[in-house]
Amino acid sequence: MATVGVDHFEALYRQHPDPWRIASAWYERRKRALLLASLAREEYAHAFEPGCGNGDLTLPLAARCRHVCAVDFAGTAIDRCRARLHEQGMAHVEALALELPREWPPVPDGGFDLIIVSELGYYLDDTALTAFLQGIDGCLAAGGELVACHLRPDFDDRQQATDALHDALGSLPGMTLLFEYREDVFLLNGWQRQRKDDA
Repeated sequence: MATVGVDHFEALYRQHPDPWRIASAWYERRKRALLLASLAREEYAHAFEPGCGNGDLTLPLAARCRHVCAVDFAGTAIDRCRARLHEQGMAHVEALALELPREWPPVPDGGFDLIIVSELGYYLDDTALTAFLQGIDGCLAAGGELVACHLRPDFDDRQQATDALHDALGSLPGMTLLFEYREDVFLLNGWQRQRKDDA
């Protein structure tokens, strides 16, 4: 369903161990540190990280979550993520190769209390984005947090503008803005889903 298809990402990961320099670039390391520092809780029960890549965010996220479901389009990326998790003994992280949003991971009872969408949503065309938003809406727990972080400048593979993408995520039912951090180069937002007893 994504205009930028699975084969594109798989080819990138096969050609280069870190296609976007996620592990080494200062921009990526700084952005990751800001994202992790923005999380309101010290610990989460069930986190969902679509677009996990090689696991550069997955590993530090796993240190703050009892369970993590990490998903990526590219099987090569998931294989690398699994190897890193195995090396660290992180058996509480499940890494899955799924073609989001056509394929969706199992959802824990009550939903995920943390979902992080980072550098993923703008690769989805309008149809795929609608399905992705429905999937996020259906699996985010009451009281759960949704965090999104995306590059703002334009690039060849972009299907969605970052600001509009974040507006769409923040417009899901019951969402309250927790924070916004905006720079010319990226946008970082967090929302919390309203609990039924807060309605």
